[in-house]
Amino acid sequence: MNFSLNEYLEELRPLIDVDCGTYTVEGIEFIATQFEAKFAEMTGWSVKRVDCGKAGLGLEIRNKPEADVIDVMMIGHMDTVFPVGTAAARPMTNDAEKAYGPGVSDMKSGLLNIVYAMRNLDQAVLDKLSICICMNPDEETGSLDSVEWIQSVAKNAKNVLVAEAARADGGLVKARKGMAGYKITFKGVAAHAGNEPENGRSAITEMANWILAINAMTNFESGTTLNVGVVSGGAGANIVPEHAQAVIDVRFWSNEEYDDVDTKLRAMLDTPYVDGVSITMERESYKPSMVAGPLTEALMALVEESADELEIAINWKEVGGGSDANNTAILGVPTLDGFGPVGAGFHSDQEYLLLESIEPRIRMLMRVLEKLAK
Repeated sequence: MNFSLNEYLEELRPLIDVDCGTYTVEGIEFIATQFEAKFAEMTGWSVKRVDCGKAGLGLEIRNKPEADVIDVMMIGHMDTVFPVGTAAARPMTNDAEKAYGPGVSDMKSGLLNIVYAMRNLDQAVLDKLSICICMNPDEETGSLDSVEWIQSVAKNAKNVLVAEAARADGGLVKARKGMAGYKITFKGVAAHAGNEPENGRSAITEMANWILAINAMTNFESGTTLNVGVVSGGAGANIVPEHAQAVIDVRFWSNEEYDDVDTKLRAMLDTPYVDGVSITMERESYKPSMVAGPLTEALMALVEESADELEIAINWKEVGGGSDANNTAILGVPTLDGFGPVGAGFHSDQEYLLLESIEPRIRMLMRVLEKLAK
């Protein structure tokens, strides 16, 4: 592979200098069109546009679209967390060591690394492997509109590699916590707090009881944690509050423990603490935990062998944040994450891409694919 860092950065730049936050469908369309064109320039690739509802479109890219079994599935997301206007305010820049900009490591460079790996793999390797690359538009909000598609593809895959950024120390990801997000709404009865408080039913009092009960479900030893992160309610200090709302974040290693938490929360809907208060709950996001099993450990060994041959230092991480790796690992498919270049500062204006890591990580991805083809 003849790698030019300057050419890579110029190819990366238009992918950064466009607003493509989740549900910014015009930006997602631009990104998808860019990658569609890159694979159209290569021989032997089929690109299918996938309707992901309100999130926009996804891309399903295959070298053997007729194959029933996928040897390697690679996944990356086209969306970022940033609002419209960010790209203009903070376009891509770079110095001698790093590149900066919205989505530069989370995860446009991971997507571009996949392209470079496919461009430079020997045709003999491509002939032996059935490869499917899925690029979805809504990972940053939980892949709610793309998860059914992603899992339908993953069910036919032998291995899944996710091209999220490698950690700042070069770490790859073997396990991720599961996560769920809930919005809970409380409806009481308003009353004058001075004249007839006894006629009111406080939505905030009900919410306060829920907060205490939710906090009690946390188990630090097993890693199941619940956080009431946002609360709102009431219209004035002299009014018994009719409305209140809480937003909850749940993280977990054990999918069974999470199922127990979800069951308890739903049971609480039918037994309010304050008579006359009604509660509704919406699960706004969900990803199961990603835990390494025996087949995943075999894939890890192959990756370690590849890294050793290329003299690339890696280590394995168990992390709290979720990705699309969670959605494929739950199916029992060997799944590993972090195959993009090294980066950090995700979801902030400090996000960066480590330039010296780009070419080695492309080579490592290629070596892994070469070994899977044997």
